Amino acid sequence: MTKVPEITIFFWITKVLTTAMGEATSDFMNAALGPAIAVPIMLIGLTVALKMQFKEPGYNAWTYWLVVVMVSVFGTSAADALHVGFGIAYAVSSTFYLIVLAVIFVLWHRSEKTLSIHSIYTRRREKFYWATVLATFALGTASGDFTATSLHLGYLASGVLFASLIALPAVAYWRFGLNSIVTFWFAYVMTRPLGASFADWMDNPHHLGGLALGTGPVALGLTVMMLSFIAYLAITRVDVKVKGETPARHPSMAPVLDVELD
Repeated sequence: MTKVPEITIFFWITKVLTTAMGEATSDFMNAALGPAIAVPIMLIGLTVALKMQFKEPGYNAWTYWLVVVMVSVFGTSAADALHVGFGIAYAVSSTFYLIVLAVIFVLWHRSEKTLSIHSIYTRRREKFYWATVLATFALGTASGDFTATSLHLGYLASGVLFASLIALPAVAYWRFGLNSIVTFWFAYVMTRPLGASFADWMDNPHHLGGLALGTGPVALGLTVMMLSFIAYLAITRVDVKVKGETPARHPSMAPVLDVELD
């Protein structure tokens, strides 16, 4: 049984919510507890979530999205560590994580001869999948910080920029037949800076161009929204493919960049 959901509009909405929630939650924990305490807690949470996911016989909405949330929370600190802890420029860290992502893709394809996310039904493929997800979060976080701070666009303008960029692969896939693996993972990377930029815009103070709502309230509000979507997915199972039925034929699904590639 596949261990990942079908790619529908609900997938993309939930994914953006998890990225925004993860950004705000990570910032809140680092400010409240300090990185020395917060980061180990995040890592433990990610480890526990992954163990739960690997034990599942198939896709379970609650378990799957718990891992995505923990990757989002931990991935924020992992990306920030290179800049804050070691003084590495965001342009350099973005390039570094892009190389890491490319290496994972090469190793994944050499090992499994496929990059289809719908072939995630073995332990090894699942490990490659989650390594890729972690790399995309780190890359997306560094890229969002690069545009917002290094290029001085600000968080709101960065959010608008990435909202525009995430539409490009959808158009290229639907209208021009661009390779669906490229379009899917490009869109997947873009969800991170998209959600994180708007989260930072909402929680940062006015002098930084934000709404000054605070990381705690923003994290809480986004968590409620995210949990509502996950509960909807778990109850309706609109992101679970019925045997012998393609996602496009399911009356409740609106497939977006559905990837069925070898």
